[in-house]
Parts: sequence; structure tokens; C-alpha cells
Amino acid sequence: MIKYDRFELPNGLRVLVHEDASTPMVVVNVLYDVGARDEDPKKTGFAHLFEHLMFGGSINIEDFETPLQLAGGENNAYTTNDFTNYYIQLPAENIETAFWLESDRMLSLAFDEKSLEVQRKVVMEEFKEHYINKPYGDVWFKLRELAYKAHPYRWMTIGSELSHIENARLTDVKDFFFKYYRPANAILVVAGKVTAAQVRALAEKWFGDIPAGEKYQRHLPAEPKQHEARKLTVKAQVPLDALYKCYPMAARTEQGYYVADLLTEVLGGGGSSRLHQRLIKEKKLFSQIECYHTGSNDPGLVVIEGKLIRGVSMEAADQAVEEELTKIKNEQITEKELEKVKNKTESAIVFEDMSVMNRANSLAIYELLGDVNMMNTELERYRAVTAEEMLETSRRLFDPLNSNTLYYYSEK
Repeated sequence: MIKYDRFELPNGLRVLVHEDASTPMVVVNVLYDVGARDEDPKKTGFAHLFEHLMFGGSINIEDFETPLQLAGGENNAYTTNDFTNYYIQLPAENIETAFWLESDRMLSLAFDEKSLEVQRKVVMEEFKEHYINKPYGDVWFKLRELAYKAHPYRWMTIGSELSHIENARLTDVKDFFFKYYRPANAILVVAGKVTAAQVRALAEKWFGDIPAGEKYQRHLPAEPKQHEARKLTVKAQVPLDALYKCYPMAARTEQGYYVADLLTEVLGGGGSSRLHQRLIKEKKLFSQIECYHTGSNDPGLVVIEGKLIRGVSMEAADQAVEEELTKIKNEQITEKELEKVKNKTESAIVFEDMSVMNRANSLAIYELLGDVNMMNTELERYRAVTAEEMLETSRRLFDPLNSNTLYYYSEK
């Protein structure tokens, strides 16, 4: 059980404290309830751009890194389609440095053309390096556009087009900041060698007088149920042919999410999984194959992806995958196999929670999902999944009319 205290400041900032006296360190984690799904379809990539801009100097602090390094701290951030997360880890005696830094950049960034131009170039280079010039770099652009027709998950966090970041103006950036990066839209988690009373005093001192802003109300278009098999064929300068198959699945807080998570473990969770055993070891059709899911807050995707052995036809590889899916749809999983993947999932969750940084991150995400105590009840939901549920969900999930298939051919 992960213990925590929770309170809210008058400006709407939600604060969670997890005390752990066994470490000399403290983690200060600030999560903003804005991700790529909240962007204007004509101005994508802004949430990710802000991940970079937030380190470029705030209204009263020109240099973010130097004071943090002098305090013995380190920091980083990441953006998803659902949220943006910033975190600092430093010695507990220097905790106030983190509060000073994070509160000032929540108050306001130091908006100027120079900072925007510097970070714009960084993001544009990242776009080119990882998504244009890298083999298979455009796969997820194509898969998302294939699987999503209405929901803004149809573009990636980097953005749908390079031109959207290239053409970002300072007024666009300011508007985005003051709409989303407000106390009413943020969650502060402090974990480590602290007390709840200490954090309350620091939160009130450093964050209490920041204007609340308007609480962002999310009204995103729902993705309609898929009723047809979708296919796309691509040729590119890549080393090997690759097969990708995506299937819309349940949202993060729905029971179907936990069932789908366990199904991906059965099919693709490591060397003992069904796809690995049958299609790599026995049939020797793939050099690598995996099954996973996107884990998104709104309905996400179960994904099967594999690189083919040279000389194997795409149709034969696809047919072999379909045969494995047919088995899992027609034959109930054994209690032994189900128990195995439950145990593996439980071990992964427990191992992840050993780190105070991961605990801080998880508390912020569960608070965002609407029930921070989910952190302590998730395992029960996995344990409650039955073999009958696995069979029923696999039939619905892996229905051919729920499939999105990409044949990615090598031109070499």
C-alpha cells in the first residue's frame, strides 16, 4: 500500500505527498493535464514543444539548470498524447530550490522570439532525425491515421506535420501556455524525505498566489466504433519487410483495459509468449515480433508488430498471425497461463513502485485519471480477470472488422 496525503490550494492546484524517510532524496513532480490530444488539428506538436520551452527560462529565472545543479538536483520531462509531466529529484535539504523553480515557470515563461526560435529548431531536428530520416520512422504517423478517424489520437506527440512547429508564432505559444499551464490544470506530487506539513507550507508559499486560470474542460470527438478491416501498403528504404496490426481497445479506467493488457502479455510478453514461440522459434517467419498496447487514457490500441525473415511473404506472415489470433478467440486460456501473466504483471507493478520517482509519477497519473487510490487497487483488478473474460474480449478485440493492417515493404 502506497500511503499519501492529499490537499488542494485555493487556486485549484492539487497536491499529493508521499512520505518515505528511507531515502535522503525528494522528488517534485508537476503534471499538467494537457497532451497532444488537446491540440488544434492545424497546430499540432505544441504540447511537446512546451516540454522544451519550459526549460528555456521563466519570468524571474533566466537559467533553470544552473541553480538546480548547484542544489545537487537533476530534472527531465516527457509528453504523451494525454498529459505533460515534469520532474526534479534532489537532496531533501534543498527541496525549496525545486519549489522556487517549478512555481516560477508555472507563473509564466519568459516569452521571447529567441527562446521560441531555439526550441523550434531543436524540435524540428528531432522530427527530422527520428521520424523522417530514420527507418520505419513514419510507421506511427500512418498507423494512427489508419486507426483513428475522429479522435485526436490520430496524430503523434511530435505533431502531424513539421510545418506546424515551423509556423508556430509567439502569440500561439502564449495562448497555449495560459490556457493549459495553470494551477487549476496541474497536479503537484512531492515524494521522499518530506512531511505533509512541510509540503503544505512550501506549496502555499510558492504556488499559493499564482492565478488559478480556468479549469480546462475536455470535449474531444469520440472515435466511432470500427466496422471494417482497414489496410495500407507502404514501400520504403528499410532493411526488412515489417507487419503491423492494430486493434481499438478499451480506455484506461475501463475493465476491458486490464483484460487487454493481460492478452498482450499472453501473445507477446517476452520469449515464452505465444507469438514468439510459434512464429519465431517454430515457424521461423519473423526475426522479432511483439504485442503491446498504447495504454492511453481514452480508447487506445492493441498492437502486433514484427520484422519478417528475408524471403518470407507478407501474406504468409499475416496469415500465421491470424491463426494465433483465431486460437486465442476459440480456445479458452488455461488457468496456468492466466496465472503466469497475472504474476508477471504484478511483479512489474511492484518492481516499478520500488523507485520513489516512479511512485511520484504514478500518484500524479492516478490523480489525473480521477482516483489516486487506484494506485493501491490496480492489482485487485488484474487478479479479478477471468479466463471467460479473456475469451470474450479476444473475440471482440481481434474481430477482423476491428483490424488495421500495415504492410511495410523494404525496397532493398
